[in-house]
Amino acid sequence: MLIIPAIDIKDGKCVRLTRGDFSQKKIYLDNPSDMAIIWRKQNAKLLHIVDLDAALTGELVNFEKIREIVTNLDIPVQVGGGIRSVDAVKRYLDIGVGRVVIGSAAVTNPKLIEELLKIYKPSKIVVGIDAENGIPKIKGWTESSKLKDYELALQMKGMGIERIIYTDIACDGMMQGFGYESTKRFAEKAGMKITASGGVTNSGDLKRLNDLKAYGVDSVIVGKALYECNFPCQELWYSFEEELILDHNFSTARKK
Repeated sequence: MLIIPAIDIKDGKCVRLTRGDFSQKKIYLDNPSDMAIIWRKQNAKLLHIVDLDAALTGELVNFEKIREIVTNLDIPVQVGGGIRSVDAVKRYLDIGVGRVVIGSAAVTNPKLIEELLKIYKPSKIVVGIDAENGIPKIKGWTESSKLKDYELALQMKGMGIERIIYTDIACDGMMQGFGYESTKRFAEKAGMKITASGGVTNSGDLKRLNDLKAYGVDSVIVGKALYECNFPCQELWYSFEEELILDHNFSTARKK
């Protein structure tokens, strides 16, 4: 199970929301690029980045912040949030983003998916379905789709999409466990590669997620639980990094 740390950017800063509520925002670092480097040091193999401002406006507000992250890292980055045109996809892929996540536009403009898949391989285009009680929410989770979550997935599958990022909104940022049953139900009906997202709280949740590998769930995006250091190994990582910093400072002092 591939664990993918999430970085949400709002007003240029690294934040986490609770159930997508912009009024319940917690800032973790002023510079998202610093956060990306921390996750890379902790052996992340892929990062998931969301431009929250773009999700609301459709404008790539934090494009330069994301470019900085991509430039500083040696691992793939996937980006979502407000990507609603071929031009927006091209801009991200041109700076080295590994793959883009199309959310709202998959509902409001499905022809965009068809157009993108004529230009790019399916490995470059992922569809994000954020659902509440089985109904996809769009435009920063402020509007609802007329389709059910699995119906949207099957529509995307028919167009050539191979992977869905599935988020159970009711669990996202709540630190009370992920939506095991909702994710299982969705994965069974979709029959696609699935990246789970929302609500992972501890290592027990990760073990439960392993049970869903048979249904195509092969990876998971983890946000607040990582930021709040809910995994025992994180204490070791942070201690080790502190030692490296102390060693570096001592060596530098000796050279002076």
